[in-house]
Amino acid sequence: MNMAVFLDRDGTLIQEKEYLRDPDQVIVLPGAMTALLQLQRAGFKLIIVTNQSGVGRGYFTLADVEAVNARVVREFGRQGVSFQKIYFAPEAPEQPSHGRKPSPQFLFDARDEFGLDLARSYMIGDKLIDLECGWNAGVKQSLLVRTGYGAEQERKYPGPVSRGVVVDDLTAAAEWILRS
Repeated sequence: MNMAVFLDRDGTLIQEKEYLRDPDQVIVLPGAMTALLQLQRAGFKLIIVTNQSGVGRGYFTLADVEAVNARVVREFGRQGVSFQKIYFAPEAPEQPSHGRKPSPQFLFDARDEFGLDLARSYMIGDKLIDLECGWNAGVKQSLLVRTGYGAEQERKYPGPVSRGVVVDDLTAAAEWILRS
């Protein structure tokens, strides 16, 4: 069975921009490329799991999400990082959704599609719902990065967040995973 690191997109891999719709505004966070290369070389499959409620709210289209995702893949691909897949939930929070985090459904889908062992896999994100998504799927550990909304979430939800591992950024998350 394969291991994976599931990654939130905005605020974890790239700079948080409220309702990002323009691929030209994609800015990779410092250290993210190197961190993902280290995880990839260690045998982890890399999978993005992201809520994109701007579609459901009417702020942008599915085509906009696809264009931003394509830019993310291109940017990371320049350094040799490859993502197995990007799962995204376009629904607004109040709309029914198959995979909107904290639902673990996309992690289960990835498990089935790529033969993953969730108990040997990790979830990294900048929000409590990212951690909950990982816990709900039974991953080995969920990690909160303080980038994006992470530091704010750590202050806002200290009890629940303390069940996970809190690190400064993706570099520290990769180091923690590779040590565990």
